[in-house]
Parts: sequence; structure tokens; C-alpha cells
Amino acid sequence: MLLYPGMTALDVVGPQELLAGLAGGNLHLVAKDIGPVESDTGLAIVATHDFATCPRDVTVLFVPGGDGTPAQMRDADTLAFLRDRAARAAWITSVCTGSLILGAAGLLDGYRATSHWCVRDTVLPLLGATPVDKRVVFDRNRVTAAGISAGLDFALALAARLKGEVFAKTAQLVAEYAPQPPFQAGTPTEAGLEITRAAGEILKALAEGSQKAATGRR
Repeated sequence: MLLYPGMTALDVVGPQELLAGLAGGNLHLVAKDIGPVESDTGLAIVATHDFATCPRDVTVLFVPGGDGTPAQMRDADTLAFLRDRAARAAWITSVCTGSLILGAAGLLDGYRATSHWCVRDTVLPLLGATPVDKRVVFDRNRVTAAGISAGLDFALALAARLKGEVFAKTAQLVAEYAPQPPFQAGTPTEAGLEITRAAGEILKALAEGSQKAATGRR
């Protein structure tokens, strides 16, 4: 699981919580440098490995999203690391705008994928991907999830592929993942125009920065 400054903590913590039991102590939190990595809300997650000490062969390569996405889309060391591990990974995965970082590494060219709604339809095509409006998208060995909370859906869907539906359902029950949100406002369609505009303003820097980073690759 890649960590980087400005990642969204829930993108990492949600999937990590549900997938840790599959890894048998071999789930690695990887960043450029070992130690605390600050998220986009200030919560730090500790990287246990750097790019050099991360195992060369991994079953699942995972990239979170977050406000730091545009910088990672331009970071040569990060993109080189992802390309190298992806060459041997069984599954290449992301949550939220992590798919844009995979795309910047050339790992979604010709694949169907999703991302956060604020960038899905505008930025993914610039990276060679076909955008899909779904919570979780499987295309061969690429698995991408929509924004932030979709990381829980992603983890359960991937767990079912890796160890079967019974394991995934058991993990869901242990987590008591039975969402009953107080509002139906989790998508632009459900939220309506006024709320979508307000959310868009909050996400404007991320969306514009990601688009510039994607355009700058060409």
C-alpha cells in the first residue's frame, strides 16, 4: 500500500482494515521514506518500508487518492516504483484519485476504470482509461474504486476474489459494515445541483491540479 504526503487517510485505512487478515503479516505500508507520512487532513500513517526495501514481488499493489495526487502524478520516483512492482503484481489497484496516479504511470492505458466523481470523466480519459461510473470496477487485473468511502466496497470485492465470498462476508460482518447513511447525498445525482456545486468548490484545486498533471504528461 503506497503512502505519500497529502493522501486521504480513509483511502488507506479502510482497505487496510479489511485486507490485513489476508496478508498474514505481509501487508507493507510503503513510502519514499520509512516513518510517518501526513495525510491531507493531518493524520499521519507510518510507512514500514521505503521503495528500496519493499518486496519486489507483490500480490496486490495499492494506491490511495488524496489532495497530494497531482504531485504524485509528476513524481518520477513514485511512478517508476509503481511501474516496476506492477510488472509482477497479480492485482494493480486504487481507491479514489489513486487511479490517476496509476494512470500517470501508464498502468491504466486501455483499461476501464473509475475514480472520484470530480475527476473521473475529465481526467481518466487523458490517461488512456475509459471512465466508468461505478463504485468498483474490475478490468482484468486492474481494480479501481470511486471516492474515499468506496475503499470499503473495493476491499470486500477484492477479498472475495482472493479468498472467496465467505471470507469477504465474514470480514464485512466483523466490521459491521451495514451502511445506513443519514442522507442520500453520496453522488452528484443524489445530492443535487446546489450541493454538488459546493462540493465542487472544495474539490476544485484537486480536480484542476490533476487535470494539469495529466495534460503535462503529453
